[in-house]
Amino acid sequence: MEYEQRRLDALRSLDLLDTPESESFDRITRMASQIFQLPVAAVSLTDSERQWFKSKVGIQHNTIPRNKAPCAEVADSGELLVIEDFALDSRYCDSLLGVSGIRFYAGAPLVTREGYCLGALCVLGNEPRKSTEAERMALQDLASLVMSQIELQHTFGRIDPISGLPNRVQFSDDMSDLARVAPDENRVAVALDVAQPYQMERLSAVMGPAAYEQVIRDAARSMRTFLGLRAAIYHVSPMQFVFLAPPGIDANGYRATLLRLTASELVSAEIKYAVTPVCAMMTYIFKSTSPTNCLRALSSAVQETRASELSIGLFSDSQDHDYRRKFRLLNDFQAALTDQQQLRIVFQPRVDLLSGKIVSAEVLLRWRHPELGDISPGEFVPIIENSALAWPMTQWVLATACRQLSIWYKQGISTRLSVNFSASNLKEDVVSEIRNNLTSHGLPHHALEIELTEGSLMKHSAQVLKKLDQLVEDGIKIAIDDFGTGYSSLSYLQRLPVSVINIDRSFIQALSNGSREQKLVHSMIRLSHEMEYKVVAEGVEVPEAADLLRVMGCDEGQGYLFARPLAPRAFEDLWKDTQSAANLLTAA
Repeated sequence: MEYEQRRLDALRSLDLLDTPESESFDRITRMASQIFQLPVAAVSLTDSERQWFKSKVGIQHNTIPRNKAPCAEVADSGELLVIEDFALDSRYCDSLLGVSGIRFYAGAPLVTREGYCLGALCVLGNEPRKSTEAERMALQDLASLVMSQIELQHTFGRIDPISGLPNRVQFSDDMSDLARVAPDENRVAVALDVAQPYQMERLSAVMGPAAYEQVIRDAARSMRTFLGLRAAIYHVSPMQFVFLAPPGIDANGYRATLLRLTASELVSAEIKYAVTPVCAMMTYIFKSTSPTNCLRALSSAVQETRASELSIGLFSDSQDHDYRRKFRLLNDFQAALTDQQQLRIVFQPRVDLLSGKIVSAEVLLRWRHPELGDISPGEFVPIIENSALAWPMTQWVLATACRQLSIWYKQGISTRLSVNFSASNLKEDVVSEIRNNLTSHGLPHHALEIELTEGSLMKHSAQVLKKLDQLVEDGIKIAIDDFGTGYSSLSYLQRLPVSVINIDRSFIQALSNGSREQKLVHSMIRLSHEMEYKVVAEGVEVPEAADLLRVMGCDEGQGYLFARPLAPRAFEDLWKDTQSAANLLTAA
């Protein structure tokens, strides 16, 4: 009995049972049928109570009972078995095969390197017959080929060494096999994402590199127990597993099961609360969805599930379209940086609220995609800022802005430009980049202002503070953009070399709502002035707002009331008008 349990463990660890038919096994089975010139052949695996056929020729069903099955005797003995006439064999004459008309059987054992027999490669016929030595040797050679294929499938780039589960290569092959066998079948595919990257970083900091292996092994073991030994589970990425729900189950009906799975003891008790597993589902139609697209869709569904702070999510075509568009924009932006026809900068004036004259302008990036047309900066900028292209984008904007500013200075337009920098930019050598651009274009340092969000400044380190201090010493102003939407605390400003506060447009556009909103903005302006900051109001769109801000003592305003973002020539004309006699406040 001890051997039988170890044999079953060996069989199940190979993840062969209840997997789709495979051409790599089918060609060996066909060869066996042809060599013996018999109508039936099979790769028959001996489970605890059944014979299951990984590959078959001339058989309609996938399994027969183990009791009185000749292949079970082969599995028990590990020896070649030939039955020349079932009618004359007392053991098998009344077996399922015997009473169904089978008269001849020959089975060669499928033995692992460790000596465990998994079952047999067998051939069967409806007439009694003899077998030659050459045929028996050929059958054993073919059985060895089957085992070689099993070992190759299990070890050569198909089994994850940590989880012991089939990987994405095997998933792709198995799903392709299912598409051939049952192309119209619909199944629910599920991705289990065990932990987020930052959670594993924290665990590794405490437990060392072994944390990853423990989480993976715990999750793999728990999923096998929860889903059952016959479930095919695939380890497709560092923290992600994929499996198919049982046939006939829809996504809504499977939600409760997945909630139990995510709430179960997926990992050991000591790290249970350090990870947050989630599941995402999609309906998988084998003939219309490739394995690669299935994994991609599940991955995007997992991201959306986490972003929505849910435990269980369902793939959405619209969400998938959004993810694919984001991916395309990210890939295409690299080419845009070197294509003179795609990217351009525009300038939105900032106006002195007392004089109505333009005193500076914010530099804004625009992208006209050659196929998709104009892409909103609200769409593409966040995508690029969270990628490796964030710094190249800022470098492009900075260089282009300085080149245009140099042209204006030569024309007597001595305005100041404000360039947005993202949090990730602060990790780069921003000081040298800014200095080099100003020097190469012959610009004074006070001609440039750097805008940073509250969030990026709150993530400052001693190294970042040193960079900001160097810029301020050079005469470059630092502004906080969208102030009030992030941490909304003036106390942290005491530690930062900031000189300009840009009040977010949401506060300015709420001024018409009532006195509470007006008092809030007035307080922000007053406190900022007391700390010796210049205040800029963003999103000024109506004259009433400009009047209120001027009464409150706000220094500058920016918004559609004064001007939309302008191309260089349009900005030149407007600047010259305001410097001569025109007043944008009066004109508005």
